[in-house]
Amino acid sequence: MVERTATLKEALANTSTVRPEVSKGEHFLSASILSCPSIPQDLLLYISTNGINQSFLKIALASCALAAMSGHDAHAQTFPARPVRFIVPFATGGASDIVARAVGQKLGEMWGQTVVIDNRAGGSGMIGTELVARAAPDGYVLLVVEPTFAITPSLFPKAPFDVQKDFVPIVQIGQAPQVLVVHPSVPAKTVKELIALAKAKPGQLNFASPGTGTTGHLGFEMFKMMAKVDMVHIPYKGAGPAVADLLGGQIGVAVVSVSSAQTNIKAGRLRALGVTSEKRFSGMLDIPTIAEAALPGFDTLQWWGLVAPRATPAELVNRIAADAGRIAASAEMQERMLSLGAEPVASSPERFAAFIRDEIDKWGKLVRASGARAD
Repeated sequence: MVERTATLKEALANTSTVRPEVSKGEHFLSASILSCPSIPQDLLLYISTNGINQSFLKIALASCALAAMSGHDAHAQTFPARPVRFIVPFATGGASDIVARAVGQKLGEMWGQTVVIDNRAGGSGMIGTELVARAAPDGYVLLVVEPTFAITPSLFPKAPFDVQKDFVPIVQIGQAPQVLVVHPSVPAKTVKELIALAKAKPGQLNFASPGTGTTGHLGFEMFKMMAKVDMVHIPYKGAGPAVADLLGGQIGVAVVSVSSAQTNIKAGRLRALGVTSEKRFSGMLDIPTIAEAALPGFDTLQWWGLVAPRATPAELVNRIAADAGRIAASAEMQERMLSLGAEPVASSPERFAAFIRDEIDKWGKLVRASGARAD
């Protein structure tokens, strides 16, 4: 390798060997060959003695490109060779954490490698998200995303990353409605009664969310705007801590995932007033939608997916998406997701990218219309 590089350096340094038909730009481009180990020895020898022309420059660059593509293919085929980390940018116990563990376990079994769930809560999800934005694009550090990922551009315009430029969408994992719940001490048994209570006590009722910029936050901002009520937002570092304070009576109202609240709803420790989706949730058919109960047109969904750092090879992205898709299609995972109050989704990277763009547009309009801001 040392001899080959030295020979090519001599050829490039000796401008007398560069033929007249090679432009200055092409001569500069040829320097990129120095970093490519796949150039045949006989081609290097020819260049060193006869100079560089367009034909041989194209051959050399094509050789480098083919080597890079074959390297990506090989990496995708042997991936993973060590444990993979799923960064969940929220606390344990929330929907993102629960879904990540369910999918991670099955992927780990398929891959024969451990999938580590690494919770990096804080900063409305930005701490964990920035960590992945700066990670190596090799598939071993992936980010579990939810609507907060699409809300960030409008609510946090100075975030230390760009959700559309710094990440590569891989696959949407699932989606689910959320549920409006209150502590039993709150004197409201229906959505209309909660609205009436809030109107009677403007600015006196608090509502919890899993964090600023989450659907629990923005979904409730939509609720406030449509119901014309004034309530105070109290953000938490994930659904787990929010539900814990709800159970303790420290806070009275919240919009949280079905998965993080359904056990306590069934036990009577929390009272469900309505689900956020357009249609009733199959696992809670006795609970009306917020739309039918009081606010026609109200409709928000929680969703989850995987993204990778930018520059992650397409072959690797497609490999992970395909594996996740096979898991989502299994009867076992469908049953597991339904038990979590969700349904599995397995979209292609392209469809997931388009979905994220639509979500950025939708939530951006809501942020502007509601006047929501980062607390």
